Amino acid sequence: MLEILAYAFGIMYTPGPANLLSLNAGLNGHIKSAIRFCLGVACAMLLLFLMFGYVGAWLINPNYQLLIGAIGSLYIAYLAFKITWGSIKPAAIETAEQTEVEGSKLSFKSGLLMQLLNPKSFIVIFPIVTVQFPAAQISGSSIIVWSLLLSSMAFGAPSSYLVMGARLGKLIRHPGYFRLLNLNMALLLLYVAGDISYNHVYLKWGLG
Repeated sequence: MLEILAYAFGIMYTPGPANLLSLNAGLNGHIKSAIRFCLGVACAMLLLFLMFGYVGAWLINPNYQLLIGAIGSLYIAYLAFKITWGSIKPAAIETAEQTEVEGSKLSFKSGLLMQLLNPKSFIVIFPIVTVQFPAAQISGSSIIVWSLLLSSMAFGAPSSYLVMGARLGKLIRHPGYFRLLNLNMALLLLYVAGDISYNHVYLKWGLG
């Protein structure tokens, strides 16, 4: 059973779209909205673990997985654009109220949608529910217990990035550094979107 936790930890805690967005939110001091975002991520993983744990991975055929990957990469690229625009717009039009609006982009709903559309979610879930659960004789009500445990890990992953970002943000005072960090985060998100598009859509569609 430790293999399940080790595998989930290794996948969930590596840099991904949810973790990068939480890191960026921490840097910019948007803690409250980011906590809701992390809860949305956890709830999405709980729903997916329960659904596939009881029904099986056959519920989504390859064509649907391609569609999810395509929509997910576009959504991540859209969020990267929003971060970029918020970083390069003239400083004169930025107000505390507008900054708060920027932070509100991270909500429970956005976390839920992002994780449901993130192919990385299925990379975590499918091997666990189709191989590791049966090997560990996890079935029936035990699936609920393990789904709750693994979804709590899914909450902890972006939350840990949020804490790191918040601590780093306290060390930075110059607005120009924040803009540079935000632009770098946007570039990383674009890289993630491109990676999803290439590996989970382009190659699997037989175009590569």
